[in-house]
Amino acid sequence: MKTPQAVATPAKPTYQGNDKLLLGIVLGVLTFWMFAGTVGTVARAILTDLNGGPIDEIAEPLISLNQMNLAVSITALFSGLFIVFMGGLADRIGRVRIAVVGNMLGIAGSLLIVLAAGSAALPMLLTGRALQGLSAACIMPSTMALVKTYWDGAARQRAVSMWSIGSWGGSGIAALFGGFVATNYDWRVIFYMSIVVSLLSISLIWRTPESKADATAHRRFDVPGMLIFMVTVLALMVVLIFGRQIGWTSPTTLALAAVAVVGTAVFFLVERTRPAPFIDFTLFKNITFTGATLSNFLLNGTIGLLIVSQQMLQIARPELFDPWKAGLLTIGYAVTIIGFIRVGEKLLRRFGPRKPMIWGASIVGLACLALVPTNLLVGQYEVLAVIAYALFGIGLAFYATPSTDAALSNLPPAQAGAGAGIYKMASSLGGAIGAAISLTIFTSFLGSGVSIVGELLVTQGMHENEAVRQAGMVTFLFNLVLALLAIISIVATVPKGRKYNDD
Repeated sequence: MKTPQAVATPAKPTYQGNDKLLLGIVLGVLTFWMFAGTVGTVARAILTDLNGGPIDEIAEPLISLNQMNLAVSITALFSGLFIVFMGGLADRIGRVRIAVVGNMLGIAGSLLIVLAAGSAALPMLLTGRALQGLSAACIMPSTMALVKTYWDGAARQRAVSMWSIGSWGGSGIAALFGGFVATNYDWRVIFYMSIVVSLLSISLIWRTPESKADATAHRRFDVPGMLIFMVTVLALMVVLIFGRQIGWTSPTTLALAAVAVVGTAVFFLVERTRPAPFIDFTLFKNITFTGATLSNFLLNGTIGLLIVSQQMLQIARPELFDPWKAGLLTIGYAVTIIGFIRVGEKLLRRFGPRKPMIWGASIVGLACLALVPTNLLVGQYEVLAVIAYALFGIGLAFYATPSTDAALSNLPPAQAGAGAGIYKMASSLGGAIGAAISLTIFTSFLGSGVSIVGELLVTQGMHENEAVRQAGMVTFLFNLVLALLAIISIVATVPKGRKYNDD
């Protein structure tokens, strides 16, 4: 039996995770993926409501398209920026406590969003979305560390699968759920429900024995490293989201790009000399952890596939696709990602992490490829979209548990929260950066009407929406590249082996 070095309380030897705690953890995870994640699908409904009409018909809207794109991305961005810090804080002051605080921040963020209106709509919307990101930064690493601490062996793999259902499965339901609510009710109902789920999560987690890292493992937090990291990533995100609006060659854009490049170099140099770095690069000496984290970043970047495809359908054929009907096409994604999560667990036990991770990333690549031919007639494309979304769910389901368990199982006990934070930082920043790039590509081609692929592929049916369809096509090709890079990273870093984590 393993000695529970990472826990300072005497509860660890006797307390074992149960279904009540697991449900509370899953509900907490859902608040980010299922509710906060719906904004990408219902963005146009929010824009129309807060602006008092369609954005194309308003000369000076309260919220612009680029500002809405920022609202879509800022939640994952703030999650990624603070997730390592919150993971380390959870190790120090208690993982249960930080999970509860995360749910409270989620409630505050949802309240700001539902109250957003008038001239204060934009700051309230952005602040609410940022708080939802901070909420995820608290919940993700703390609950992952609780799973590692209070479950072992096959029971832990089951708990990881349930955790994955809350995250990946929640993202699968988000488009369908958000589209239904936005079409049939007020979009704010989404966030009212998020508040209720957060309260339920708090009630189920509340009396769990506290879990902390051993006091001897506590280190002073690297504030300079975190600040350099934040400035670097924020500069990059401003360039990605507002570069076209400001001007790609403008002094402001070039200066911000320089800050991002120089900041990256300075961050690596500074962190190598810090006794307690913001990101402990020694963890990446473990090749399995490296492969899981890198491919996790890349595959999470393909979330732009969902966001852009949903917006493309609604813009190209608004008479056929409202948020609900567009979201309905994703039902295969919701069903397959939830239905196949446990299959990923079984593949892990039989083959180890490498093969199911490669299979999962490859299937995600096929999903991207299936969405590429936007030049087809709408009926043909609907069939491809249904197939693509189902493949997307299967691919992520095959990948999720093997990758997560590979990362968790290779973490030093005293760094469970911080190490899990690095892994989840890859998820959040991958999603934020991937979504930002996808939205930037889409809006750039959409606004300019550039016809690069039009010379190669004949657009069938309506030509009035040709720019929208080609913008989607280029975006989906970008996501295909991300999936291919994920496959390469897994092949290069994750070792072969059939048996894995048999304890």
